[in-house]
Amino acid sequence: MERIRLTTAQALVKFLNQQYVDYGGGPERFVHGVFTVFGHGNVLGLGQALQEAPGELTVYQGRNEQGMVHAATAFAKQSRRRKIMACTASVGPGAANMLTAAATATANQIPVLLLPGDTFATRQPDPVLQQMEHTYNLSITVNDAFKAVSKYWDRVTRPEQLMSAMLNAMRVLTDPGDTGAVTIALPQDVQGEAWEYPADFFRKRIHRVIARLPHPQEIAAAAELIAGKQRPLLVCGGGVRYGDAGAALRAFAEKFAIPFGETQAGKSAVASSFEYNLGGIGVTGNGCANALAPEADLVIGVGTRFTDFTTASKSLFSHPEVEFLTLNASPYHAAKLDALAVVCDAAEGLNALAAALEERGYRSAYTDEITRAKKSWAAERERLAGVEYPANTGNTGAFTPEVAGHLDEKLPEYAEVLGTSLTQTQVLGIINEAIPQDAIVIGAAGSLPGDMQRMWNSEVPDTYHMEYGFSCMGYEIAGALGIKLAEPGREVYALVGDGSYQMLHSELVTSLQENRKINVLLLDNAGFGCINNLQMEQGMDSMATEFRHRGTDGQLSGELMRIDYAASAAGYGVQTFRASTVEELRTALAAARQSDRSTLIDIKVLPKTMTHGYGAWWNVGVAEVSGQEAVQEAYDRKRSGLKTARSY
Repeated sequence: MERIRLTTAQALVKFLNQQYVDYGGGPERFVHGVFTVFGHGNVLGLGQALQEAPGELTVYQGRNEQGMVHAATAFAKQSRRRKIMACTASVGPGAANMLTAAATATANQIPVLLLPGDTFATRQPDPVLQQMEHTYNLSITVNDAFKAVSKYWDRVTRPEQLMSAMLNAMRVLTDPGDTGAVTIALPQDVQGEAWEYPADFFRKRIHRVIARLPHPQEIAAAAELIAGKQRPLLVCGGGVRYGDAGAALRAFAEKFAIPFGETQAGKSAVASSFEYNLGGIGVTGNGCANALAPEADLVIGVGTRFTDFTTASKSLFSHPEVEFLTLNASPYHAAKLDALAVVCDAAEGLNALAAALEERGYRSAYTDEITRAKKSWAAERERLAGVEYPANTGNTGAFTPEVAGHLDEKLPEYAEVLGTSLTQTQVLGIINEAIPQDAIVIGAAGSLPGDMQRMWNSEVPDTYHMEYGFSCMGYEIAGALGIKLAEPGREVYALVGDGSYQMLHSELVTSLQENRKINVLLLDNAGFGCINNLQMEQGMDSMATEFRHRGTDGQLSGELMRIDYAASAAGYGVQTFRASTVEELRTALAAARQSDRSTLIDIKVLPKTMTHGYGAWWNVGVAEVSGQEAVQEAYDRKRSGLKTARSY
């Protein structure tokens, strides 16, 4: 048998260059590049291998280890999990910085390959720089923390272990039903150690991802269940997009007159204007989908994990005879809510189910309910997009924000300090209208995901990219870079709050370095507005969620902070704009579209002007005992909500 003498790191790079996937249209390269932040734990091993013989792998220079993994995750998500990036960091803090992003990828079931450096396998220099010592177990390192956030984890302590580790890594990275972050820890001495690898290990490998066909017995049972129902409701999840099942879902809904609601991951699989598309459903859903959900006697989940936001903590689907049917590539997710599980590819399942229902001559019993609900929501959306703060009239006291009863009396202060009259729903309406229809929008955390799931109209497939499985602040800008690497011909817009921007925006610099233009739309309401809403809705006073200076009372109750985010981004070389009026916003959006480099629009908006709930309850941890009457009332509301929710 022919053998090739290589270091562990060199063998790894050579192996990655030979990985291909085939989804039925022919082999395509699987690993497209490596994001790096080099340190002593990886630069002389994996770094040397990438410098000497990178093959077809493009090496990207990350600025923050968490940020670069977010970019890699977004790249894979936008590529419908058919292309991935690897990420390498040094030992200790470099590796630990990737943990949050690893959890984000795994929570969303997005494949990303993590290659953290590790301490010495020989232990000769222990404790090496940045090593965390555990006196009760010397084999534990920071990288053991990845076990909790990875779908597959391994540590290569001998060069020959690389072979089994990487073959298993590819197994998980290409699994449609159970993928996520894969972590291969690489001790820094082992990275440089050589071994004579079998040449066959480096042959071209084609991982054929076969769409799983549903079992005929499962389809027969599912068709029988549907046939006995009058008002079924589909829930379109991320699996519809990853499985290219948008056309199949549209045809299924149209043929049998079954409406569907969208999860955050499923949105833009089918055009928002499609007659059976109700839009966002659940806690961050709209008044259309949430009005029909309690009337459904059957809920058909397609590629969804049925998170608490989708189900309103299992309270939204409240018809007394409601049952659940799920089509999912994962047996685990398919069985949720005690559903009749059909384990399959989304498109294959929908097509097989359609054939079975056609034989029965099935059609739902909906009459004009769908049309009326969509018309009602269209009017509400138009109202939201037209909400104005009457700064010019001086009659600000007559203004009632969407989230009323919290900081009403402070709105004039915000308007003066931020120098703005813009409302958040108004801004989103303008942006949705102004940017190209084929532009991709990305978001992740705060109040913007709720506003966008409700208000954003998507007419082009795969143009709505929301990370809401982990709702990770800081994903937005790094993710925009990943999307741009996956879709270089499209405009990409990251919608981000001021809180998320402060948390992580370093990959803006990488976007400039790579000449990959992204557009950051930063909505600044001087606080963690989403969580301020939550605490005040549950009876608390505003505390540590507004961005205020320390006051004379010792609390964060002083003057509001005014931060010039445009100035901070301009220092990197980003083209920046400021907007506090409708005219300034429209002008900035037009100018940003013409720019040839990354842009940022610093948009000042008033707090409490985001969308508010549309008939969905959310179970949160309210204090059972409190001296505040409002908190006691909130706890009573929670108990009432639990009485009407499913227990499992």
